Amino acid sequence: MNTIKRAHRITFAEIQEKWLDTEMSGGVELARSTFNRHKDAIQDIFGIYIECDRKGGYKYYIGNENVLHEESVQNWIVSTMSVNDIISESKCLHDRILLQQIPCDDYLQICIKAMKKKVRLAVKYRRYESDKITEADFEPYCLKLFNQRWYILAHFHRDATPEKEERDYFAIYSFDRIQEMSLTDVKFDIRDDFDAQDFFSECFGVFTSDETSAERIILRAYGKQRYYLRDLPLHHSQRAIGQGENYTDFEYYVRPTSDFCGHILSLANNLKVIYPQSLADKICQMITETLRVYGHEVKLIFEKY
Repeated sequence: MNTIKRAHRITFAEIQEKWLDTEMSGGVELARSTFNRHKDAIQDIFGIYIECDRKGGYKYYIGNENVLHEESVQNWIVSTMSVNDIISESKCLHDRILLQQIPCDDYLQICIKAMKKKVRLAVKYRRYESDKITEADFEPYCLKLFNQRWYILAHFHRDATPEKEERDYFAIYSFDRIQEMSLTDVKFDIRDDFDAQDFFSECFGVFTSDETSAERIILRAYGKQRYYLRDLPLHHSQRAIGQGENYTDFEYYVRPTSDFCGHILSLANNLKVIYPQSLADKICQMITETLRVYGHEVKLIFEKY
């Protein structure tokens, strides 16, 4: 897949040449029948079609390449397997290739099993700010990987009673704070209007506070940071709207939640909030509190637009 993607269009002879150049080949040519089996398997497993342009020199190409640019489990699996293949081809360099570990434990399997069976999950959970362990019983709606941590989106629903009003809401649980997890026998049906991509579309990471609405935000990136943001956007809504001698302005439509603000603060010496002023004031306040931790008292005067 990657060989064809990189070449855009490539003949079987060229594929053969590249195959023989890898350690995996062992110097043995790739049979055309094997190539065709792999091509069919790629279509069955990933839904990616490898077509042949017979009129243009019998060159192979990916017929629906747009799939490889989408944020989906399908694309994530393809990317992960591709990295694994590249590293596998270079076993002699294993001690010189350093990777970040992505945790994968029993909780991931339990969650996926619950989502497939459409049954509620029971967990014991300890929040970061407390030593108290709480119990929860919820409907597992989706899983999200962010900053090397797995999170589960939990849906809660309580029917109205004479004592309490009806309540329907979502919450996020981090795997590394879950103490115990088990499947229940209680079935549930996922809401027809739920779309996982849409649910997180306005979010920077996993924080989805209903109290924080999405808004237009403009950040000014200085120096090298403008190139980093250009190549690795903070959010899918990012677009460059202006530039100067040593900076580029980027526009976003995102919720300024605490994880988003924390990320801006981590780049504060090269990233400035241009709009809205309320967010700029919030970042300034966070910087002030950080300086106080180091024993510095700072008096800030905010200049309003």
